[in-house]
Amino acid sequence: MLSSVLALLLPPPSVPYDWRNVEIVGGGFVTGILTHPKERDLVYARTDIGGAYRWNPRTSRWVPLMDWLTRKDWNLYGVESFAVDRRDPNRLYVAVGTYDNSWGGPGAILRSTDRGRTWRRTDLPFKNGGNMPGRSIGERLAVDPTDGRTVYFGTRNSGLWRSTDAGATWARVESYPKVTPRYDAPVSGAGWDRVAPEGHGVGWVLFDGPTIYTGIVRKTDNLYRSTDRGRTWQPVSGQPQGLMPHQAKLGADGTITIVYADAVGPNDVKDGAVWRFNTRSGLWTDVTPERPGEGNTYGYGGVAVDAKNPQTVMVSTLSRWTKGDTVFRSTDGGKRWISLKERAHRDTSRAPYLNWGRPEAEFGHWIGDVEIDPHNPDRAWYVTGATIWGTQDLRAADRGGTTNWLPRAEGLEETAVLDLVSPPAGAPLVSGLGDIGGFRHDDLRRSPSGGIWLNPILSNTDDLDVAELRPNLFVRVGRGGGGQYGSLSADGAKTWRPFASQPSGTRSGGTIAMAADGSRMVWIPEGAPAHVSQDGGRTWIACKGAPMRGRVVSDRSDARLFSIHDQGSGRVYVSRDGGASFEPGATGLPTETGKIVPVPGHPGHVWLPTAKGLLRASDGGQMFIPVTSVVAAEQVGFGRPAPGKNYPTIFLIGTVDGVAGIFRSTDEGSTWVRINDASTGFGVMNNITGDPKVFGRVYLGTNGRGVLVADPRKGR
Repeated sequence: MLSSVLALLLPPPSVPYDWRNVEIVGGGFVTGILTHPKERDLVYARTDIGGAYRWNPRTSRWVPLMDWLTRKDWNLYGVESFAVDRRDPNRLYVAVGTYDNSWGGPGAILRSTDRGRTWRRTDLPFKNGGNMPGRSIGERLAVDPTDGRTVYFGTRNSGLWRSTDAGATWARVESYPKVTPRYDAPVSGAGWDRVAPEGHGVGWVLFDGPTIYTGIVRKTDNLYRSTDRGRTWQPVSGQPQGLMPHQAKLGADGTITIVYADAVGPNDVKDGAVWRFNTRSGLWTDVTPERPGEGNTYGYGGVAVDAKNPQTVMVSTLSRWTKGDTVFRSTDGGKRWISLKERAHRDTSRAPYLNWGRPEAEFGHWIGDVEIDPHNPDRAWYVTGATIWGTQDLRAADRGGTTNWLPRAEGLEETAVLDLVSPPAGAPLVSGLGDIGGFRHDDLRRSPSGGIWLNPILSNTDDLDVAELRPNLFVRVGRGGGGQYGSLSADGAKTWRPFASQPSGTRSGGTIAMAADGSRMVWIPEGAPAHVSQDGGRTWIACKGAPMRGRVVSDRSDARLFSIHDQGSGRVYVSRDGGASFEPGATGLPTETGKIVPVPGHPGHVWLPTAKGLLRASDGGQMFIPVTSVVAAEQVGFGRPAPGKNYPTIFLIGTVDGVAGIFRSTDEGSTWVRINDASTGFGVMNNITGDPKVFGRVYLGTNGRGVLVADPRKGR
C-alpha cells in the first residue's frame, strides 16, 4: 500500500538526452546585436520569437540563453530589448514579452550576473512587444555607466521606468513627459487592440555620462534630455520634426547620430532621414545619405559608430523594397557616404536557402540594426529578417574594395516549425516551416545544400505527408507560391512539381494526406471542402460526407483508410474507400487537442493528444480509449521500436504524473520516462516525431527555436 502511494507522489523517471538544433542557420528576424564596450568578443543577439543568444568565440556559434522557458511562459520568448553593464561584463538585462496586444501576457525583466547562464526574473505590470511592429527600435534598456545599479527601461505603453537595485524592482519615472500609450486598458482587460497613432512609447534610452537622452516614438518633440539623473526632463532644442527616431548611437566626441523613419517598421516605412547632434555645441546637422522619394520610399533603421573613430558611421535603410535595403558608410561624419551593397560579396555556403532560388542572395531586408565591433573596426554585423550577416574586412570598403560577408547565425535557429516528417527511408528529416518553406535534411548538422524548396516557393509549408510504403513520394501544401498551394515530389522531397489543378475556392494550403502506397491524396484546403485526387493532382473530386474543416491523415499501412479529425466539433470521420466518402466516427472528443497521428505498421491505429489526456483508437477513429498514464497531451509522435519490441516508440509532449515535459514510452504508453529537463523547456513545442530508423531519436518542432533533435546520452 505504501509503495503504491509513494509511486503516485514520485515524478516519472528520466533518461538523459542530448539536445541540439537541426542546422538551418537562422531563418527569422534578428532584431538587434549588442556588443560589450569593454570586453572583446562579448556579443549578444536578440530575436523576435526565439529568445536571446550569446556569441561563443571559441566555437563561432551562438549559445541560446532562454531554452529553460516552458510553454507556461511562452510569451517571454520574444525579446523587446537588452542591455549590458559597461563596468561589469557579467551582468546582462533582457526585457521580454512577445505581444502587447490581446493575446500577450505581461512582460518581465530577466537579469543575469553570469552572462545569461542563470537568471532572476521580475514580472512587470504591463506588456512588452518583442514580435510587434517596431521591434528593432531601441535599445529601450540602458544601464547607467556611472552607477551600475541604476537601469532604465523605455516601455511601449507605460512611459519610462527605472530600477535602482540592478533590475530587481522597478518604478515609473513620474517626472518623465506623458507619452500617449497605444492602449488605455489594464493588462488583464479588453481593448488592447485599440491602436493610437504613433503610439509606440519610449523607443530608446542613451547615456552620455550622467546625462540621459531618450527617443520617443512619435513625430514631434521626440528627443528628451535629463541632466540631473532623471529628476527633470526637457525636449532638446532644434531637433528635427516630422519623423520618428528609430535608433541612436553616441560617439566618443559627444556627437549622437540618430536615424529616423516615418513608421516603426519593419514594413510600411515611406520616408526617413539621418541627423547628427553635437551635444557640446547643440548644433544639428542633416547627414542623410540618400533621400527617399517617389518610386523609392523607405526610412532608416540601424546606426553604428566606430568606437575608435567617431567620424566613422554606418546606417541601414529600412523597408527599401524598390532598390533593396543597403548599409551606408561614412568616414567623415556624414559628409560623404558609400553604399556597401554594390561591392559586397555574400557567401551563402553555410546557409544556401538565403539565395531563395536566385543566383545570389539579397543584401538583406528588414535591416533594423547594424553594429561595428568596438574592439575591431574591421568586424561588423547587420541583421535581417532571415539571418545575421558579418564581415571581418569592413574597412576594405573605404579603399573602394569588396567587403566579404558570411551568415553569422550558426546556433541561432529561430524558425517556427509547422510540420515534421521522418520517413522510413531516405533523408532522416523533412520539415515544414513558417516564412522559409521547408527543407529536406540529409545531414542534420548542415544547412541543406539544396536550399529552400522551389516549384513553388511557399512562404509557409502548413502540412506535409509521405507515402509510407513508397517513401520517395511526398506532398506539401501551404501559402504563398503565387497562387500555387500544393506540390508533389517523386524523389524524397528533393524536387517538386505543383498540382496541375486545385479545388475551386482554394485560397491557402490547409491540410493534406497521401495514401500509404501513394495512389491518392485527400486535401482539405482553406476555402474549399475536402477533395480527393487519384491522378497526382490533375483532377480533384469532392469527398462525400467529409466535414468542411479538420486535419486529414492517412493510415500508414492501409491505402484505403483515411481519417479526418474536426477539432472544433470534437468528431472524427473515417473513409475506407480511399477518400471517396467519409462516415462519422468518434464524437464528444475534447476540442483542445494536438494533431491526430496514425501509427506506422499498425493498420487502423491513430492516437490523439488532448488537454484531458492521450487517446488511442485501433479502428481509424471510430472509438477512442484513454491512455490512463497521461494526464494531458499536447502532441504525440512515433519512432523506431525498442529492441525486441513490435510497437513503435511513442514520444509525447504532455503531462505525466503531474510533471509537464517531453516523454518516451516503449510499451504502448503503459510507462513513460522523461527525456528533457529544466534547462530544455523550449517554450512552445508545435510538433514531435521519432526517427523510424534510429531507436530513441526524437525530433522536436518549436515556435521560435527551430527544429531540435535529441538522442539518448551515450551509455543510456
